[in-house]
Amino acid sequence: MTAPLDALFLAEVNQHLGIAHKVCRMYVSAVEEQEDLLQEIMYQLWRSYASFQHQARFSTWMYQVCLNTAITCLRKNQKNKAKALTGKHLQIPDYTYAPSEDHLEILYRAIGNLTAVNKALILLYLEDLSYEEMAQITGLTVSNVSVRLVRTKKELEKQLNNLSKTENVRHDRVKK
Repeated sequence: MTAPLDALFLAEVNQHLGIAHKVCRMYVSAVEEQEDLLQEIMYQLWRSYASFQHQARFSTWMYQVCLNTAITCLRKNQKNKAKALTGKHLQIPDYTYAPSEDHLEILYRAIGNLTAVNKALILLYLEDLSYEEMAQITGLTVSNVSVRLVRTKKELEKQLNNLSKTENVRHDRVKK
């Protein structure tokens, strides 16, 4: 890229950097993995910026690149983990209770249980994007976005209820 294009890219990315951070937080929970994903997202944004046609808003394009990169990385990691899971590598998840965990953490955990596409829709919904913008970013039709959001909200509500009950039980055990 040329120097003026570099400066424009940096200005636009810095203005919308929160998008990349939100996507990273939505798709991976470990801080180190979030940092790795953020680096990959920045690389993909840089790589594809020259082909950005400015037909959509920069933030819409950035969401598209961020979500596609996150989903691609997630799929690669799942394939690699599936190959690595043999008897001696099998790890039991850590279910330690963190009493300082707030409602936002519970929300992120519930969202973490959704499919990759549904995570993207919830993220875009929480950003107050229109159904048309969500459709443009995800490649779904507007009606499909609408239907999926209704179903995803119901699924998320169930997840939140289950997690809240689990947290209350854990909290009661800690008190005793």
